[in-house]
Amino acid sequence: MTLQKQLRNLMLELPPGVNLVAVSKTQPVEVIRELYDAGQRNFGENRVQELIAKQPQLPADVKWHFIGHLQRNKVKSIVPITSLIHSIDSFRLLKEVNKEASQISRRIDCLLQFHIATEETKFGLNMEEAESMLSSGEFSGLKFVNICGVMGMATYTENEAMVSREFRQLSTIFTQLKERYFSGSADFKELSMGMTSDYMLAIKEGSTLIRIGTMLFGSR
Repeated sequence: MTLQKQLRNLMLELPPGVNLVAVSKTQPVEVIRELYDAGQRNFGENRVQELIAKQPQLPADVKWHFIGHLQRNKVKSIVPITSLIHSIDSFRLLKEVNKEASQISRRIDCLLQFHIATEETKFGLNMEEAESMLSSGEFSGLKFVNICGVMGMATYTENEAMVSREFRQLSTIFTQLKERYFSGSADFKELSMGMTSDYMLAIKEGSTLIRIGTMLFGSR
């Protein structure tokens, strides 16, 4: 099946309000261009070097989503070109993004990443850490970051009940943060969860952004 047909079939499955981030990591520019020509604009990369290599080779209206673990010493490289950083997993990282964004007078859209899986290898905040950050005076002084929602990755398992439960937990976190800290923010609306193996479960639990790679591009 062609990339364009895969994209079309996937888009037909998505309900209103759910947007696709095509995970283009390891894919060559020519392949990404095929999806771009078919109408896709949101692409996700998880390695800084790949992102900064690909970005100049593709049209300026591509919206680049950084979805991988982000080291603070790499923030400066992506701040000028990223549409949305999904993986803010610490206050230190958020402050670094704010610092680098201030240097170019650009306000960066970000998602707070939460640890919802059973695997210890996954990154992310817990609710206590998030509330401590969001209620601090230091956070209110960050003028160059815009928190637009939350992101999380479920446990990699065939146990659908467990995956759904973890997505439901993230959905609850989103709702609580919205009520307590972002009730006046129209931008706080994104719930980034769901990949090739579990995106339908994520959509049922309220996902607004699904991150799909293998289903579109095939196994790496």
